[in-house]
Amino acid sequence: MDILNKAAVAVLATGILATTSCTMTENDAISSEGYIARSEIKIEEGHMTPEVLLAFGRLSDPQVSPDGKHILYGVSYTSVSDNRSVHNLFICNLDGSDNQQLTTSGKSINNARWSADGKHVAFLMGGQIWTAGISNEGGSWKLDDVRKVSDVPAGIGEFKISPDEKKVMYISYVKSDVKSPTDCYSDLDKATAYETDDLMYRHWDHTVMEIPHTFVADFDFDGKEIKEGKDILEGEAELYELPTEPFGGLEQLAWSPDSRYIAYSCRKLTGKKYAFSTNTEIYIYNVETAETAVIDMKGGYDTDPVWSPDGSKICWVSMERDGYEADKQRLMVASVTWNGGSMPVIGDIKDITAGFKYNVSGPAWTADSKGIYFASLAEGLQGMFEAVCDGGEWKIERLTGEDMWYDFGSPFHVAESEDGSRTLYTTWCSMDFPTELVAVSLEGTEASYTQITHENEHILSQLENHSTEARYVKTVDGKDMLTWVLYPPQFDPAKTYPAITICLGGPQGTLSQGWSYRWNYRLMTDQGYVVVLPNRRGTTAFGQEWTEQISGDYPGLNMQDYLAAAREIKAEPYVGKMAACGASYGGYSVYYLCGTHGDVFDAFVAHAGIFNEEHMYMTTEEMWFANFDNGGLHETEIDPRVGTPEGPVGPAGDGVTFGGIKQGGSPWSNLPKAQRHYRLSPHKLVTNWHTPLMVIHGGMDYRVPVDEGMAAYNAAQMMGVPSRLLIFPDENHWILKPQNALLWHREYFRWLDQWCRK
Repeated sequence: MDILNKAAVAVLATGILATTSCTMTENDAISSEGYIARSEIKIEEGHMTPEVLLAFGRLSDPQVSPDGKHILYGVSYTSVSDNRSVHNLFICNLDGSDNQQLTTSGKSINNARWSADGKHVAFLMGGQIWTAGISNEGGSWKLDDVRKVSDVPAGIGEFKISPDEKKVMYISYVKSDVKSPTDCYSDLDKATAYETDDLMYRHWDHTVMEIPHTFVADFDFDGKEIKEGKDILEGEAELYELPTEPFGGLEQLAWSPDSRYIAYSCRKLTGKKYAFSTNTEIYIYNVETAETAVIDMKGGYDTDPVWSPDGSKICWVSMERDGYEADKQRLMVASVTWNGGSMPVIGDIKDITAGFKYNVSGPAWTADSKGIYFASLAEGLQGMFEAVCDGGEWKIERLTGEDMWYDFGSPFHVAESEDGSRTLYTTWCSMDFPTELVAVSLEGTEASYTQITHENEHILSQLENHSTEARYVKTVDGKDMLTWVLYPPQFDPAKTYPAITICLGGPQGTLSQGWSYRWNYRLMTDQGYVVVLPNRRGTTAFGQEWTEQISGDYPGLNMQDYLAAAREIKAEPYVGKMAACGASYGGYSVYYLCGTHGDVFDAFVAHAGIFNEEHMYMTTEEMWFANFDNGGLHETEIDPRVGTPEGPVGPAGDGVTFGGIKQGGSPWSNLPKAQRHYRLSPHKLVTNWHTPLMVIHGGMDYRVPVDEGMAAYNAAQMMGVPSRLLIFPDENHWILKPQNALLWHREYFRWLDQWCRK
């Protein structure tokens, strides 16, 4: 049994660094009205509760000063009574010492960036860009001469300053093609409706009345006013998104080192073509001339472009197949040739991870432009890796140890010593503690770790330790499946505990050591539950074959994986009753297991779950997801006439092409995988339901519409199954508002306690 007491090693640096407030001279530009301070919550009996979970500070966006001596970062604190969170700025030395709070604003301050001379910062507050002087006087950091420098009517969501500090790109919004009543009838100014003639009229949690675009404007730290920038997509034939919705940000755009060009990722499709395609490409935009060139990969997602420091290369993350959102995330590298023309020449494109088993994320170049750092989830742990070009061949090395049960991010800063050793500054977290900053020192093949920030140590130090086991369960086809098992504090194998099997979302989900503010496994163990986390088929840490097996086989091997893990753990003498709980595809899993588990589980909780696959296909917005995963083809072919007046309608006669689009995963497809998929939809198994079920759903969830949850609950009621429905009318796929989150957790545990502690 491989058991590690992670709580005991979560803080590897000795001592807790005190956080002190700095002197503020903000000229009243930054108001403290509505400020939310760090929680000083006192914990009884050493056990985590939902209230404790909301008390944690959430650290983000670390930025190292130009002289490499200080780190500027943000922390969000939550007020349950005010039902909101506020994000403020902190600063510390590179080693974490002299940690001070820089702002105490009642409005969130984020996206903070240093000037090249280290004397100024720019940041977002109230949807606009502000600048301020930053200095340290007598050991106390302060901001002064705070100025609002933008006045963009639609507001700014995020910004990036050019390397020469003469330009800024920022995200704002333009009106979409979806019509409001006043677009057609000026006298109907109180009518509430929207009208469209195509797909993608709503996305994730909102009607698409506006579209994100990226603009470029003149900028300086002395307060040049930004009123209206130039739209990078100006002159395009249609209204494309930049960045791509719903979660894209400025990681999809990058300044060239000379500030003359912007590389960006964009899906230049709209309507039905957009709905069925994941084909984003990398584009190069000339800031001066507005010329645009494309790196045409003719595949799926191409995202996160990053220029090398010397400008000779560019890298990005790429998926090979269009229409498949869980394809392997490759790391592509291309040469950049500057021939004196207005546009660089991009060539010699290589997949430098062709022999690498795992997905790549967050690429960052080394200072000498010869290597790339990245993060990758490998065998259940997210580590840091480095790809180095040696004699024309790229070699990949894992930098963080396989025995480190943490999730590492990509480095945000690298410090090199004269002896050749390096220190990489990054983030880490685990199932035991939220994100903190950490220094990873590399000497030869050895790595050592020193935690820099201790934002939540005042809370974590009050909690009892618990343990985690890496257990390997035999699947029905004889494979070894990594299953994380978490045990309650003061676990005694002579006692009996209720258990929870977590059904992962995705369906190609990530199950690692990450900290969650919704499905928090430490919170569950602290309520006295054994928590079982099977890395079933479809998880993304064990190679593409393991990931992809689930596509077209929702009711197959991954369900057997859940049952294999649940049966093995439930057979332990210390396990009593067991529940299965999950969200999204995890909710689908719950609904499916409701009709197939026999007597393995004693209760179920499904959040935002897929219940009726036929209904889901025709009401969700990202059609590529349902088309591929419901048994469709590995390629998506779209008739070029689709979306035009002469676009084809009806079936093509091959059983997979409808309306000019290959919809092999549709309910009317003749493909065997698709037909099996819909035949075994969870709603077809309702007559087998007999186990208590709680259904939770957000009313503004357009990814898995709320009707799915209500239909499942209604079916349970009609079958006489003990059931409960919890609907959040103003929430989406996730539950984000603090009081709603607290209600979610209280009801979750109330239900489980009712049926698993009898």
